[in-house]
Amino acid sequence: MRVLGIPGSVRQDSHNRKLLRAAAATLPSGVELELWDRLAELPHFDEDLERGPAPAAVQELRDAIAGADAVLISTPEYNAGVPGVLKNAIDWISRPFESHPLRDKPVAVVGASTGLFGAVWAQAEVRRVAAHIGARVLDHELPVGLADGAFGDDGTLSDPEQVAALAAVVQALVDDARVLEKA
Repeated sequence: MRVLGIPGSVRQDSHNRKLLRAAAATLPSGVELELWDRLAELPHFDEDLERGPAPAAVQELRDAIAGADAVLISTPEYNAGVPGVLKNAIDWISRPFESHPLRDKPVAVVGASTGLFGAVWAQAEVRRVAAHIGARVLDHELPVGLADGAFGDDGTLSDPEQVAALAAVVQALVDDARVLEKA
């Protein structure tokens, strides 16, 4: 089984990339996490670009989602909302609306931010948009606040309670994907 991890930040050392790596460490046996961290390569969504073949990065993201059993999105929060690059990716993914690769795909959203609340507003917004476009969105969240101090030097989450909460979100995502697999 394969989970696609999408960090909502383009910064190489982002807290949300670290959070996805921490999630990978909690995966059950036989499940792998593939990181898709090329949001910066996606062009701004433009319906004019839909008239021809999809831009290469857009097609690669669509293919990566289509080939995954589930998707785990880790989002920061910029100005009390979802980062533009992540929203842009979701806009591209949602086309064509009737048959996009995220439709009926299990999706979980977690987040880390340097503020106290751990990107809860951005997580809620990503869940809302993903549900609107037809993804099977899990009603879980994991806010990792004060993220500058939440990770050890090795990139792992420092708080055992957050590690356990992250493992629970990941397990729920894997369980939902397995339910679909059996259907």
